[in-house]
Amino acid sequence: MKVSQILDSKGGAVVTISPEASVRQAVNLMHEYRIGALVVSTDAQRIEGIFSERDLVTLIAELGPDVLPRTIGEFMTKRVTCTGPDELVDDLMAQMTDRRIRHLPVVNDDHSLIGLVSIGDAVKSRLGELEGEREALIGYITTGG
Repeated sequence: MKVSQILDSKGGAVVTISPEASVRQAVNLMHEYRIGALVVSTDAQRIEGIFSERDLVTLIAELGPDVLPRTIGEFMTKRVTCTGPDELVDDLMAQMTDRRIRHLPVVNDDHSLIGLVSIGDAVKSRLGELEGEREALIGYITTGG
């Protein structure tokens, strides 16, 4: 299965935030949409960074709640690992595991943002594949080939 198939099923909507927005605004957006990461972008197309729950926890642990009015641009992860729509989900999962990241923006050949895939999305798609294989094997066994 390819990343594009995940986007086809879940949609390509991505919640973005401006680098000038406050950490408090990011927290409110993540809470409102029940998501674990925001793509930082001024125009919702070009990726400038990513801000995740893990970034927030680190900030609060290191700097305390006084960080909430400061800007996302100060704290976002600037080196963002991305994937393409033709990437295989198995490769995507390996990359996420190796790099210890939970969210990957999906970009076109021109590097414009077309979606966001979480580790949960990848696991869900893989479980769907495994269920399909299981049903095919049961059918094969019960019908005798």
